Amino acid sequence: MLVLIAPEKDLNNEFTLLDQFFETGLECFHLRKPAKNLDEYCAYIDQIDSKYHNRIVVHSFHELINKYNLKGIHFQEQKRRDCLDVPSNYFRGLSMYGKTISSSFHEPEDIENCDFEFDYHLLSPVFNSISKEGYEGRGFKVTHINKLIVGMGGVLTSNLQEFKELGFRGIGVLGGIWNSSSPIQDFKIMHDHFTPANRYS
Repeated sequence: MLVLIAPEKDLNNEFTLLDQFFETGLECFHLRKPAKNLDEYCAYIDQIDSKYHNRIVVHSFHELINKYNLKGIHFQEQKRRDCLDVPSNYFRGLSMYGKTISSSFHEPEDIENCDFEFDYHLLSPVFNSISKEGYEGRGFKVTHINKLIVGMGGVLTSNLQEFKELGFRGIGVLGGIWNSSSPIQDFKIMHDHFTPANRYS
């Protein structure tokens, strides 16, 4: 599984690249833009071809799941703690049938002890972050946890096998793609490494 996270600040060529990523096989795009309001989130989604909307997961404004044919919603760690004590209350009014629910974690133990059944879990930082200065990797090993865990932090084309050996069944990438001098080429390498047919090779 490959999860591509949106760059925090808009890039000049962002939508051009995004279209190419979708065409190349991107199945899961996490729309995380902390500075954008609801209208700006909508404007962003509207710039993406509607045939790709079902590959978009939103981090904010989960109610957009009712407006667009999105893939799912994502909970940042604090929002998960704040909102999911009584999940039925939070999801009331959201059209979640067939949609994914995921969350961010920063400790493997929190994933192990989490009672809510997320479709997948983002765990970071595995290696030193490319997009966040001073965010040092912790080399998490998750082979003992029987849940779908996606590793984030310092993802590069050169360390994909290391993520697999640590037990991750996917990668979440941000700086390793958006900061790359060859983003499409690097995306293809990462995508091919974590497609289902090759996931456990």
